[in-house]
Amino acid sequence: MRKRDRDRAEALRLSGGRPPSLRDRAVALAQERGEVRTRDLTDIGIPRCYLSRMCEEGLLVKVGHGWYCAAAWTAT
Repeated sequence: MRKRDRDRAEALRLSGGRPPSLRDRAVALAQERGEVRTRDLTDIGIPRCYLSRMCEEGLLVKVGHGWYCAAAWTAT
């Protein structure tokens, strides 16, 4: 293993793991606020094209024009 790869792995381990993905950040913001606007999500760095994909995957629900909320998960 290269030294730079070892250093990168060590830095990742010390920082507590990988940073949250864009999808994780979007869902966390929607859960925290209840409803979020497209602008709120783009302000934290999430591209608008991701929003329709997250709706298709069931992570977000489109409430109205430019408004989203986190999908409600039910345990079975």
